[in-house]
Amino acid sequence: MSSLPNDLKYSEEHEWVKVEGDKVRIGITNFAQSELGDIVFVELPEVGDEIEMNEPFGSVESVKTVSELYAPVSGKVVEINEDLDDSPEFVNESPYEKAWMIVIEPSDTSQIEKLMTPEQYEEMIKED
Repeated sequence: MSSLPNDLKYSEEHEWVKVEGDKVRIGITNFAQSELGDIVFVELPEVGDEIEMNEPFGSVESVKTVSELYAPVSGKVVEINEDLDDSPEFVNESPYEKAWMIVIEPSDTSQIEKLMTPEQYEEMIKED
């Protein structure tokens, strides 16, 4: 089991969250990409869209399946990773660095506190 980045929080839907000042960067975990297989397409929201905690904000398509992306926190999308249009394989190769998906301005920062620590997330995927 690869160890998880310690500076991130994790959701039950296998998204990671990185707090960067008053913004939050979101992607999917290494565990999620390994379960999905080779990613061929990533669908993301538009800049300016509002996303709601636990609601889908986009999807990733692999050779096996299409999987919804669930918002770990609510907020307004201020940036999307356009590199994923041309290089969806970044999700497999670099889920925590190159394959961040969106940056949002969270509307309720207390939601971030409800996310899992790396230890809690690791525990959850072990039980899966």
